[in-house]
Amino acid sequence: MRLSRMAFFDRLIRPSQNGQRWTCWAVWCLVAAVVGTASAGTATAQDAGARPNMLVILTDDQGWGDVTAYGAKDLKTPAIDSLVHAGMRFDNFYANCPVCSPTRAALLTGRYQELVGVPGVIRTHAQSNWGYLSPNAVLLPTPLKKAGYHTAIIGKWHLGLESPNTPTERGFDFFHGFLGDMMDDYWKHTRHGRHYMRRNLKDIRPTGHATDLFSQWSVDYIKERGAPVTGKRQPWFLFLAYNAPHFPVQPPKDWLDKVKAREKGIDPTRAKLVAFIEHMDYGIGQVIQALKDTGQYDNTIIVFTSDNGGHQGSKALVGPYRGFKQDMYDGGLRVPACVVWPGKIKAGSKSDLVAATFDLYPTLCEIAGVKLDHEIDAKSILPTLMGKQQTLNRDLFFCRREGNARYQGQDYYAMRRGDWKLVQNTPFLPYELYNLADDPAETTNLATKNRKKFNEMSSALRVHLQRAGRVPWQKP
Repeated sequence: MRLSRMAFFDRLIRPSQNGQRWTCWAVWCLVAAVVGTASAGTATAQDAGARPNMLVILTDDQGWGDVTAYGAKDLKTPAIDSLVHAGMRFDNFYANCPVCSPTRAALLTGRYQELVGVPGVIRTHAQSNWGYLSPNAVLLPTPLKKAGYHTAIIGKWHLGLESPNTPTERGFDFFHGFLGDMMDDYWKHTRHGRHYMRRNLKDIRPTGHATDLFSQWSVDYIKERGAPVTGKRQPWFLFLAYNAPHFPVQPPKDWLDKVKAREKGIDPTRAKLVAFIEHMDYGIGQVIQALKDTGQYDNTIIVFTSDNGGHQGSKALVGPYRGFKQDMYDGGLRVPACVVWPGKIKAGSKSDLVAATFDLYPTLCEIAGVKLDHEIDAKSILPTLMGKQQTLNRDLFFCRREGNARYQGQDYYAMRRGDWKLVQNTPFLPYELYNLADDPAETTNLATKNRKKFNEMSSALRVHLQRAGRVPWQKP
Protein backbone atom coordinates (compact mmCIF):
# COMPACT_ATOMS: atom_id res chain seq x y z
CA MET A 1 0.00 0.00 0.00
CA ARG A 2 1.35 3.44 -0.94
CA LEU A 3 1.50 5.96 1.94
CA SER A 4 0.99 9.70 1.75
CA ARG A 5 3.90 11.87 2.84
CA MET A 6 2.19 12.75 6.14
CA ALA A 7 1.28 9.12 6.84
CA PHE A 8 4.85 8.13 6.04
CA PHE A 9 6.24 10.54 8.62
CA ASP A 10 3.61 9.38 11.12
CA ARG A 11 4.76 5.80 10.77
CA LEU A 12 8.28 6.92 11.61
CA ILE A 13 7.41 8.34 14.99
CA ARG A 14 4.77 5.86 16.27
CA PRO A 15 5.03 2.11 16.95
CA SER A 16 3.65 -0.31 14.43
CA GLN A 17 0.89 -2.76 15.40
CA ASN A 18 3.43 -5.38 16.48
CA GLY A 19 5.09 -2.87 18.81
CA GLN A 20 8.24 -2.51 16.74
CA ARG A 21 9.52 0.62 15.14
CA TRP A 22 10.87 0.87 11.63
CA THR A 23 14.51 0.08 11.28
CA CYS A 24 17.18 2.74 11.30
CA TRP A 25 17.91 1.74 7.72
CA ALA A 26 14.42 2.76 6.67
CA VAL A 27 14.72 6.06 8.50
CA TRP A 28 18.06 6.71 6.86
CA CYS A 29 16.58 6.02 3.42
CA LEU A 30 13.75 8.45 4.08
CA VAL A 31 16.04 11.20 5.33
CA ALA A 32 18.31 10.74 2.32
CA ALA A 33 15.33 10.90 0.00
CA VAL A 34 14.00 14.07 1.62
CA VAL A 35 17.40 15.76 1.57
CA GLY A 36 17.89 14.73 -2.03
CA THR A 37 14.54 16.14 -3.03
CA ALA A 38 15.25 19.41 -1.20
CA SER A 39 18.66 19.65 -2.85
CA ALA A 40 17.14 19.06 -6.29
CA GLY A 41 14.55 21.74 -5.64
CA THR A 42 17.24 24.19 -4.57
CA ALA A 43 19.28 23.48 -7.66
CA THR A 44 16.26 24.09 -9.85
CA ALA A 45 15.54 27.37 -8.10
CA GLN A 46 19.16 28.43 -8.45
CA ASP A 47 19.13 27.55 -12.15
CA ALA A 48 15.96 29.58 -12.63
CA GLY A 49 17.43 32.49 -10.70
CA ALA A 50 20.50 32.47 -12.91
CA ARG A 51 18.42 32.97 -16.03
CA PRO A 52 18.09 36.64 -16.91
CA ASN A 53 14.80 38.46 -16.99
CA MET A 54 13.83 39.68 -20.45
CA LEU A 55 12.26 43.02 -21.32
CA VAL A 56 11.41 43.72 -24.97
CA ILE A 57 10.31 47.31 -25.61
CA LEU A 58 8.62 47.79 -28.98
CA THR A 59 7.52 51.26 -30.07
CA ASP A 60 5.06 51.94 -32.87
CA ASP A 61 6.10 53.83 -36.03
CA GLN A 62 9.28 55.28 -34.51
CA GLY A 63 11.61 56.16 -37.36
CA TRP A 64 15.28 55.18 -37.54
CA GLY A 65 16.29 58.80 -36.98
CA ASP A 66 13.84 59.64 -34.20
CA VAL A 67 16.26 58.88 -31.36
CA THR A 68 18.86 61.37 -30.19
CA ALA A 69 21.53 58.67 -30.28
CA TYR A 70 20.66 58.06 -33.95
CA GLY A 71 21.07 61.69 -34.92
CA ALA A 72 17.89 63.60 -34.06
CA LYS A 73 18.72 67.24 -33.25
CA ASP A 74 15.32 68.52 -32.11
CA LEU A 75 14.47 65.51 -29.96
CA LYS A 76 15.63 64.44 -26.49
CA THR A 77 15.39 60.75 -25.62
CA PRO A 78 17.61 60.27 -22.54
CA ALA A 79 16.08 56.93 -21.52
CA ILE A 80 16.42 55.32 -24.94
CA ASP A 81 19.88 56.86 -25.32
CA SER A 82 20.90 55.32 -21.99
CA LEU A 83 20.00 51.90 -23.38
CA VAL A 84 21.92 52.52 -26.60
CA HIS A 85 25.00 53.54 -24.61
CA ALA A 86 24.69 50.70 -22.08
CA GLY A 87 24.53 47.93 -24.66
CA MET A 88 24.94 47.12 -28.36
CA ARG A 89 23.50 49.39 -31.01
CA PHE A 90 22.41 47.93 -34.37
CA ASP A 91 22.59 50.08 -37.49
CA ASN A 92 21.29 47.49 -39.97
CA PHE A 93 18.30 46.26 -38.01
CA TYR A 94 15.12 45.67 -40.01
CA ALA A 95 11.49 45.39 -39.04
CA ASN A 96 9.98 42.36 -40.73
CA CYS A 97 7.33 44.55 -42.34
CA PRO A 98 6.71 48.28 -42.88
CA VAL A 99 3.42 48.02 -40.90
CA CYS A 100 2.33 46.80 -37.47
CA SER A 101 0.65 43.37 -37.22
CA PRO A 102 3.03 41.46 -39.50
CA THR A 103 6.13 42.61 -37.61
CA ARG A 104 4.56 41.59 -34.29
CA ALA A 105 3.64 38.20 -35.70
CA ALA A 106 7.23 37.70 -36.87
CA LEU A 107 8.69 38.79 -33.53
CA LEU A 108 6.49 36.45 -31.49
CA THR A 109 6.82 33.40 -33.77
CA GLY A 110 10.30 33.59 -35.28
CA ARG A 111 8.63 33.02 -38.66
CA TYR A 112 7.97 35.18 -41.66
CA GLN A 113 4.61 36.76 -40.99
CA GLU A 114 3.05 35.42 -44.18
CA LEU A 115 3.92 31.88 -43.01
CA VAL A 116 1.83 32.30 -39.84
CA GLY A 117 -1.19 33.88 -41.45
CA VAL A 118 -0.47 37.58 -40.93
CA PRO A 119 0.65 39.05 -44.28
CA GLY A 120 -1.26 42.28 -43.56
CA VAL A 121 -2.83 44.32 -40.81
CA ILE A 122 -5.40 42.70 -38.50
CA ARG A 123 -8.32 45.11 -38.18
CA THR A 124 -11.75 45.38 -36.58
CA HIS A 125 -13.87 45.11 -39.73
CA ALA A 126 -13.74 42.01 -41.91
CA GLN A 127 -13.59 43.92 -45.19
CA SER A 128 -10.33 45.62 -44.16
CA ASN A 129 -8.80 42.74 -42.20
CA TRP A 130 -5.84 40.97 -43.82
CA GLY A 131 -4.60 38.41 -41.34
CA TYR A 132 -5.48 35.67 -38.87
CA LEU A 133 -2.76 34.32 -36.60
CA SER A 134 -2.30 30.65 -37.38
CA PRO A 135 -3.49 28.20 -34.71
CA ASN A 136 -0.28 26.26 -35.36
CA ALA A 137 2.06 29.16 -34.63
CA VAL A 138 4.14 28.67 -31.47
CA LEU A 139 4.47 32.06 -29.78
CA LEU A 140 7.55 33.05 -27.80
CA PRO A 141 6.01 32.70 -24.32
CA THR A 142 5.44 28.97 -24.91
CA PRO A 143 9.12 27.93 -25.11
CA LEU A 144 10.12 30.47 -22.46
CA LYS A 145 7.60 29.01 -20.02
CA LYS A 146 9.28 25.63 -20.50
CA ALA A 147 12.41 27.28 -19.12
CA GLY A 148 10.52 28.48 -16.06
CA TYR A 149 9.66 32.01 -17.18
CA HIS A 150 6.59 33.98 -16.22
CA THR A 151 5.46 35.73 -19.41
CA ALA A 152 3.55 38.99 -19.84
CA ILE A 153 2.54 41.49 -22.48
CA ILE A 154 1.66 45.06 -21.56
CA GLY A 155 0.43 47.44 -24.23
CA LYS A 156 -0.53 46.81 -27.83
CA TRP A 157 -1.30 43.24 -28.96
CA HIS A 158 -2.70 43.66 -32.52
CA LEU A 159 -2.72 39.94 -33.36
CA GLY A 160 -6.37 39.17 -32.69
CA LEU A 161 -9.42 40.90 -31.28
CA GLU A 162 -11.30 37.89 -29.96
CA SER A 163 -10.94 34.33 -28.73
CA PRO A 164 -8.93 32.24 -29.40
CA ASN A 165 -6.37 34.79 -30.56
CA THR A 166 -5.98 36.83 -27.38
CA PRO A 167 -2.64 36.99 -25.51
CA THR A 168 -3.45 34.69 -22.60
CA GLU A 169 -5.03 32.15 -24.96
CA ARG A 170 -1.86 32.18 -27.09
CA GLY A 171 0.62 31.49 -24.32
CA PHE A 172 1.09 34.60 -22.21
CA ASP A 173 0.53 34.29 -18.46
CA PHE A 174 -0.57 37.90 -18.15
CA PHE A 175 -1.95 40.63 -20.41
CA HIS A 176 -2.68 44.23 -19.51
CA GLY A 177 -3.23 46.38 -22.54
CA PHE A 178 -4.94 47.06 -25.85
CA LEU A 179 -6.14 44.28 -28.17
CA GLY A 180 -6.52 46.43 -31.27
CA ASP A 181 -4.37 48.29 -33.75
CA MET A 182 -4.23 52.08 -33.48
CA MET A 183 -6.19 54.07 -30.91
CA ASP A 184 -8.58 56.70 -32.17
CA ASP A 185 -7.82 58.62 -28.97
CA TYR A 186 -5.03 58.02 -26.44
CA TRP A 187 -7.28 59.08 -23.56
CA LYS A 188 -10.43 57.20 -24.59
CA HIS A 189 -8.61 53.99 -25.68
CA THR A 190 -11.16 53.08 -28.32
CA ARG A 191 -11.05 52.01 -31.95
CA HIS A 192 -14.13 52.47 -34.15
CA GLY A 193 -16.04 53.20 -30.96
CA ARG A 194 -15.11 49.87 -29.40
CA HIS A 195 -13.22 49.45 -26.15
CA TYR A 196 -10.21 47.18 -26.51
CA MET A 197 -8.46 47.60 -23.18
CA ARG A 198 -8.18 44.29 -21.30
CA ARG A 199 -6.63 42.83 -18.17
CA ASN A 200 -6.23 39.22 -19.24
CA LEU A 201 -9.74 38.55 -20.62
CA LYS A 202 -11.54 41.20 -18.59
CA ASP A 203 -12.85 44.34 -20.30
CA ILE A 204 -11.45 47.32 -18.39
CA ARG A 205 -11.97 51.10 -18.67
CA PRO A 206 -8.91 52.83 -17.18
CA THR A 207 -8.47 56.60 -17.19
CA GLY A 208 -5.39 58.43 -18.37
CA HIS A 209 -3.10 58.67 -21.38
CA ALA A 210 -2.38 55.22 -22.81
CA THR A 211 1.38 55.77 -22.78
CA ASP A 212 1.31 56.61 -19.07
CA LEU A 213 -0.87 53.59 -18.36
CA PHE A 214 1.42 51.15 -20.16
CA SER A 215 4.49 52.58 -18.44
CA GLN A 216 2.89 52.41 -15.00
CA TRP A 217 1.50 48.91 -15.54
CA SER A 218 5.00 47.80 -16.53
CA VAL A 219 6.50 49.38 -13.42
CA ASP A 220 3.88 47.59 -11.32
CA TYR A 221 4.66 44.26 -13.00
CA ILE A 222 8.41 44.65 -12.48
CA LYS A 223 7.93 45.50 -8.81
CA GLU A 224 5.64 42.53 -8.29
CA ARG A 225 8.07 40.14 -9.95
CA GLY A 226 10.94 41.63 -7.96
CA ALA A 227 9.24 41.00 -4.62
CA PRO A 228 7.51 37.62 -4.93
CA VAL A 229 5.29 36.44 -2.09
CA THR A 230 7.12 33.11 -1.93
CA GLY A 231 10.50 34.75 -1.49
CA LYS A 232 11.81 33.06 -4.63
CA ARG A 233 12.22 35.04 -7.81
CA GLN A 234 11.01 33.51 -11.04
CA PRO A 235 12.63 34.77 -14.24
CA TRP A 236 10.21 36.75 -16.36
CA PHE A 237 9.67 37.91 -19.92
CA LEU A 238 7.83 41.19 -20.44
CA PHE A 239 6.83 42.41 -23.90
CA LEU A 240 6.15 46.13 -23.47
CA ALA A 241 4.49 47.32 -26.67
CA TYR A 242 3.61 51.00 -26.84
CA ASN A 243 1.02 52.41 -29.24
CA ALA A 244 3.06 55.63 -29.40
CA PRO A 245 4.18 57.35 -31.51
CA HIS A 246 1.58 55.94 -33.95
CA PHE A 247 -0.91 58.58 -35.14
CA PRO A 248 -3.08 60.25 -33.98
CA VAL A 249 -0.15 62.10 -32.47
CA GLN A 250 -1.51 63.19 -29.09
CA PRO A 251 1.12 64.29 -26.58
CA PRO A 252 -0.01 65.73 -23.25
CA LYS A 253 -0.21 69.52 -23.46
CA ASP A 254 2.60 70.20 -20.99
CA TRP A 255 4.98 68.05 -23.03
CA LEU A 256 4.06 69.87 -26.24
CA ASP A 257 4.45 73.27 -24.58
CA LYS A 258 7.91 72.29 -23.39
CA VAL A 259 9.03 71.32 -26.90
CA LYS A 260 7.66 74.51 -28.45
CA ALA A 261 9.47 76.62 -25.86
CA ARG A 262 12.73 74.78 -26.37
CA GLU A 263 12.75 74.34 -30.17
CA LYS A 264 12.08 77.80 -31.55
CA GLY A 265 10.45 77.80 -34.98
CA ILE A 266 9.83 74.04 -35.05
CA ASP A 267 7.20 72.84 -37.52
CA PRO A 268 3.91 72.40 -35.56
CA THR A 269 3.35 68.87 -36.82
CA ARG A 270 6.92 67.88 -36.02
CA ALA A 271 6.61 69.50 -32.59
CA LYS A 272 3.72 67.21 -31.69
CA LEU A 273 5.66 64.11 -32.73
CA VAL A 274 8.75 65.21 -30.79
CA ALA A 275 6.66 65.78 -27.68
CA PHE A 276 4.90 62.45 -28.17
CA ILE A 277 8.19 60.55 -28.37
CA GLU A 278 9.71 62.45 -25.44
CA HIS A 279 6.64 61.65 -23.33
CA MET A 280 7.05 57.96 -24.19
CA ASP A 281 10.77 58.11 -23.48
CA TYR A 282 9.97 59.43 -20.01
CA GLY A 283 7.82 56.35 -19.42
CA ILE A 284 10.60 54.08 -20.62
CA GLY A 285 12.87 55.80 -18.12
CA GLN A 286 10.43 54.96 -15.33
CA VAL A 287 10.45 51.32 -16.36
CA ILE A 288 14.26 51.21 -16.35
CA GLN A 289 14.31 52.88 -12.94
CA ALA A 290 11.92 50.25 -11.59
CA LEU A 291 14.41 47.57 -12.62
CA LYS A 292 17.14 49.36 -10.72
CA ASP A 293 15.00 50.07 -7.66
CA THR A 294 14.09 46.39 -7.33
CA GLY A 295 17.64 45.15 -7.87
CA GLN A 296 16.75 43.43 -11.14
CA TYR A 297 18.52 45.64 -13.67
CA ASP A 298 21.82 43.74 -13.64
CA ASN A 299 20.03 40.46 -14.34
CA THR A 300 17.73 41.74 -17.10
CA ILE A 301 18.19 41.73 -20.85
CA ILE A 302 16.57 44.81 -22.39
CA VAL A 303 15.73 45.01 -26.08
CA PHE A 304 14.56 48.25 -27.66
CA THR A 305 13.30 48.63 -31.21
CA SER A 306 10.36 49.84 -33.36
CA ASP A 307 7.84 47.85 -35.38
CA ASN A 308 8.43 49.76 -38.64
CA GLY A 309 9.70 53.02 -40.03
CA GLY A 310 8.38 56.46 -39.19
CA HIS A 311 5.13 57.94 -40.48
CA GLN A 312 5.65 60.57 -43.18
CA GLY A 313 2.51 62.53 -42.31
CA SER A 314 3.73 62.92 -38.72
CA LYS A 315 7.05 64.39 -39.94
CA ALA A 316 9.08 61.42 -38.68
CA LEU A 317 12.82 61.16 -39.28
CA VAL A 318 14.15 58.06 -41.01
CA GLY A 319 17.82 59.00 -41.18
CA PRO A 320 19.55 58.86 -44.57
CA TYR A 321 17.08 56.34 -45.97
CA ARG A 322 14.39 56.54 -48.60
CA GLY A 323 10.70 56.06 -47.82
CA PHE A 324 8.57 55.87 -44.70
CA LYS A 325 6.11 53.57 -43.00
CA GLN A 326 4.32 51.33 -45.55
CA ASP A 327 7.24 51.65 -47.98
CA MET A 328 9.53 48.75 -48.85
CA TYR A 329 12.44 51.15 -49.15
CA ASP A 330 14.72 51.16 -46.13
CA GLY A 331 13.02 54.18 -44.57
CA GLY A 332 10.00 51.98 -44.02
CA LEU A 333 11.97 48.97 -42.79
CA ARG A 334 15.13 50.04 -40.96
CA VAL A 335 14.51 50.83 -37.32
CA PRO A 336 16.55 51.85 -34.28
CA ALA A 337 17.54 48.86 -32.16
CA CYS A 338 19.75 48.03 -29.21
CA VAL A 339 20.21 45.21 -26.71
CA VAL A 340 21.42 45.66 -23.13
CA TRP A 341 22.67 42.86 -20.88
CA PRO A 342 24.82 44.24 -18.04
CA GLY A 343 28.09 42.39 -17.63
CA LYS A 344 27.51 40.36 -20.79
CA ILE A 345 27.12 42.77 -23.71
CA LYS A 346 29.84 45.37 -24.05
CA ALA A 347 28.52 48.83 -23.27
CA GLY A 348 28.73 51.26 -26.16
CA SER A 349 29.33 48.56 -28.75
CA LYS A 350 27.92 48.67 -32.27
CA SER A 351 27.04 46.07 -34.85
CA ASP A 352 26.52 46.29 -38.60
CA LEU A 353 25.01 42.79 -38.73
CA VAL A 354 21.92 42.68 -40.95
CA ALA A 355 19.31 41.37 -38.52
CA ALA A 356 15.53 41.54 -38.25
CA THR A 357 12.83 41.64 -35.61
CA PHE A 358 12.08 37.92 -35.77
CA ASP A 359 15.70 37.11 -34.85
CA LEU A 360 14.85 38.07 -31.28
CA TYR A 361 12.81 34.86 -30.93
CA PRO A 362 15.66 32.30 -31.24
CA THR A 363 18.09 34.68 -29.52
CA LEU A 364 16.02 34.91 -26.35
CA CYS A 365 15.27 31.18 -26.44
CA GLU A 366 18.98 30.39 -26.68
CA ILE A 367 19.73 32.67 -23.74
CA ALA A 368 16.99 30.92 -21.75
CA GLY A 369 18.51 27.54 -22.58
CA VAL A 370 15.54 26.37 -24.64
CA LYS A 371 16.09 24.02 -27.56
CA LEU A 372 13.43 24.63 -30.17
CA ASP A 373 11.79 21.55 -31.66
CA HIS A 374 9.61 23.34 -34.21
CA GLU A 375 10.40 25.17 -37.44
CA ILE A 376 11.37 28.82 -37.45
CA ASP A 377 12.88 31.08 -40.10
CA ALA A 378 14.88 33.43 -37.86
CA LYS A 379 18.47 33.10 -36.65
CA SER A 380 19.91 33.68 -33.19
CA ILE A 381 22.16 36.73 -33.00
CA LEU A 382 23.58 35.79 -29.60
CA PRO A 383 27.14 35.36 -30.97
CA THR A 384 27.02 38.98 -32.18
CA LEU A 385 25.75 40.15 -28.80
CA MET A 386 28.65 38.32 -27.14
CA GLY A 387 31.12 40.21 -29.33
CA LYS A 388 31.85 37.37 -31.75
CA GLN A 389 32.04 37.65 -35.50
CA GLN A 390 28.84 36.30 -37.06
CA THR A 391 27.71 35.82 -40.64
CA LEU A 392 24.10 34.76 -41.14
CA ASN A 393 24.33 33.81 -44.85
CA ARG A 394 20.65 34.11 -45.66
CA ASP A 395 18.13 36.00 -47.70
CA LEU A 396 15.68 38.28 -45.91
CA PHE A 397 12.18 38.60 -47.35
CA PHE A 398 9.68 41.37 -46.66
CA CYS A 399 5.98 41.01 -47.47
CA ARG A 400 2.98 43.24 -46.93
CA ARG A 401 -0.64 42.73 -48.04
CA GLU A 402 -2.95 45.74 -48.05
CA GLY A 403 -6.66 45.94 -48.54
CA ASN A 404 -7.36 49.63 -49.03
CA ALA A 405 -9.47 50.77 -51.95
CA ARG A 406 -6.40 51.15 -54.13
CA TYR A 407 -4.53 47.92 -53.38
CA GLN A 408 -7.54 45.58 -52.95
CA GLY A 409 -5.67 42.88 -51.07
CA GLN A 410 -2.60 42.76 -53.29
CA ASP A 411 0.89 42.08 -51.96
CA TYR A 412 4.16 43.86 -52.49
CA TYR A 413 7.63 42.70 -51.53
CA ALA A 414 11.28 43.34 -50.92
CA MET A 415 14.27 41.07 -50.46
CA ARG A 416 17.79 41.61 -49.16
CA ARG A 417 20.74 39.36 -50.07
CA GLY A 418 24.05 40.63 -48.75
CA ASP A 419 24.39 44.22 -49.93
CA TRP A 420 21.78 43.76 -52.64
CA LYS A 421 18.13 44.65 -52.29
CA LEU A 422 15.22 43.84 -54.58
CA VAL A 423 12.22 46.15 -54.11
CA GLN A 424 8.65 46.40 -55.30
CA ASN A 425 7.34 49.43 -53.44
CA THR A 426 3.68 49.08 -54.46
CA PRO A 427 1.80 46.26 -56.21
CA PHE A 428 1.73 48.35 -59.38
CA LEU A 429 5.46 49.11 -59.73
CA PRO A 430 8.13 47.00 -61.40
CA TYR A 431 10.86 45.50 -59.24
CA GLU A 432 13.95 47.62 -58.62
CA LEU A 433 17.47 46.56 -57.66
CA TYR A 434 19.88 48.45 -55.42
CA ASN A 435 23.37 47.92 -54.05
CA LEU A 436 23.04 49.24 -50.49
CA ALA A 437 26.78 49.28 -49.88
CA ASP A 438 27.21 51.90 -52.60
CA ASP A 439 23.73 53.39 -52.50
CA PRO A 440 22.09 53.19 -49.04
CA ALA A 441 19.50 55.80 -50.05
CA GLU A 442 18.28 53.57 -52.91
CA THR A 443 18.56 56.20 -55.60
CA THR A 444 20.12 54.27 -58.50
CA ASN A 445 18.05 51.39 -59.86
CA LEU A 446 20.35 48.67 -61.26
CA ALA A 447 17.61 46.29 -62.43
CA THR A 448 18.53 46.64 -66.11
CA LYS A 449 22.29 47.06 -65.61
CA ASN A 450 22.77 43.93 -63.51
CA ARG A 451 20.26 41.53 -64.97
CA LYS A 452 22.08 38.48 -63.60
CA LYS A 453 21.70 39.59 -59.97
CA PHE A 454 18.14 40.71 -60.66
CA ASN A 455 17.17 37.30 -62.04
CA GLU A 456 18.91 35.43 -59.21
CA MET A 457 17.05 37.34 -56.54
CA SER A 458 13.73 37.28 -58.40
CA SER A 459 13.94 33.49 -58.58
CA ALA A 460 14.67 33.18 -54.86
CA LEU A 461 11.78 35.49 -54.02
CA ARG A 462 9.46 33.48 -56.23
CA VAL A 463 10.27 30.29 -54.30
CA HIS A 464 9.54 32.07 -51.02
CA LEU A 465 6.20 33.33 -52.34
CA GLN A 466 5.24 29.79 -53.27
CA ARG A 467 5.78 28.78 -49.63
CA ALA A 468 3.71 31.71 -48.40
CA GLY A 469 0.88 30.93 -50.82
CA ARG A 470 0.16 27.66 -49.00
CA VAL A 471 -0.66 29.38 -45.69
CA PRO A 472 -4.25 30.58 -45.03
CA TRP A 473 -4.69 34.05 -43.55
CA GLN A 474 -8.41 34.05 -42.80
CA LYS A 475 -10.27 32.59 -39.83
CA PRO A 476 -10.87 28.85 -40.39
